[in-house]
Amino acid sequence: MARFRHRSPAHPPHRRREPEQNSGAVSSLDRSSVRRGLSGSCKGRFSGNQFKMGKGTDKQINLFYCTECEELARKVCDQSDAIQLRTISWRNFDDGFPNILINNAHDIRGQHVAFLACFSSPGVIFEQISAIFALPKLFIASFTLVLPFFPTGTFERMEEEGDVATAFTMARILSMIPKSRGGPTSIVIYDIHALQERFYFGDDVLPCFETGIPLLLKRLQELPDANNITIAFPDDGAWKRFHKQLLHFPMIVCAKVREGDKKIVRIKEGNPKGQHIVIVDDLVQSGGTLIECQKVLAAHGAEKVSAYVTHAVFPNRSWEKFLHNKFEGSGNQFAHFWMTDSCPLTVKAIVDRPPFEVISLAGSIANALQI
Repeated sequence: MARFRHRSPAHPPHRRREPEQNSGAVSSLDRSSVRRGLSGSCKGRFSGNQFKMGKGTDKQINLFYCTECEELARKVCDQSDAIQLRTISWRNFDDGFPNILINNAHDIRGQHVAFLACFSSPGVIFEQISAIFALPKLFIASFTLVLPFFPTGTFERMEEEGDVATAFTMARILSMIPKSRGGPTSIVIYDIHALQERFYFGDDVLPCFETGIPLLLKRLQELPDANNITIAFPDDGAWKRFHKQLLHFPMIVCAKVREGDKKIVRIKEGNPKGQHIVIVDDLVQSGGTLIECQKVLAAHGAEKVSAYVTHAVFPNRSWEKFLHNKFEGSGNQFAHFWMTDSCPLTVKAIVDRPPFEVISLAGSIANALQI
């Protein structure tokens, strides 16, 4: 026999509750007003100078640095309240080998960590690599290596059997950085010499290639003759590298040609007459090519000539030949020589020495750390 559930008279069937008389005030709130109310409350929580840069969602970064990069690291920290400086004790044993201590290592567990490196000479690479390999193993949430200048970038190929492409060697070393709890290490590099070098890195790291050209563009806009600027490239390689970022400027391309036993610089394309010419390249070593370009541009009627490089390497104090009191002939001086602070030792040497002017990477690095 079928069973039927008995409903007690004390519990009448459920009826939909009619709205109360005063509920109209609530029901009249439309979605837009609710959104406005929410946005207003959020604005109250996150308005003001909570961060010097970015939004309240910026991740907190613990930034370590090598000795040479201390000044740049402090500038990066000044860009954002989301970045906190951390220190490493760089000491040596009596035999000269590194004795390194990452201070307060327990405090960075579960935190986002970055290291600002400068491989200015082979002697400092080992001690920095030792710290770089140790940091991801301290149970951190993520790890970013900022290496503004990739120093072996000009040695990226073989010209004869037996040549060692040290750019590949350096990329292999960096590709061995251990993973953190958050995954592979991110490596931030500015204006690497040859774009194909991105393929030298292994799959266990994530190279992020940035450029200093936006900083140059901002500086050029501040010049009184900003409407009279023409960009010059010292060779085809520099043109291929940078011309797409500078398309709104007239351009000149120079080239080295052989005359007898000498190589001289000639203008391949463009006319510099009456223009403020800005020579653009990724790096400078001795500076000989830049000087030859300046001379040929001035000889063809350039009103004045300036230069920009992202990496001012200048070994053996070769920057001295560009000083206004050292340059050959007052009419052949560079009006401006802009560089970034990717090579800290050079920056310290040329402070307050015309025509040099440093455009800091600090803001760009602070942004890159939030990627």
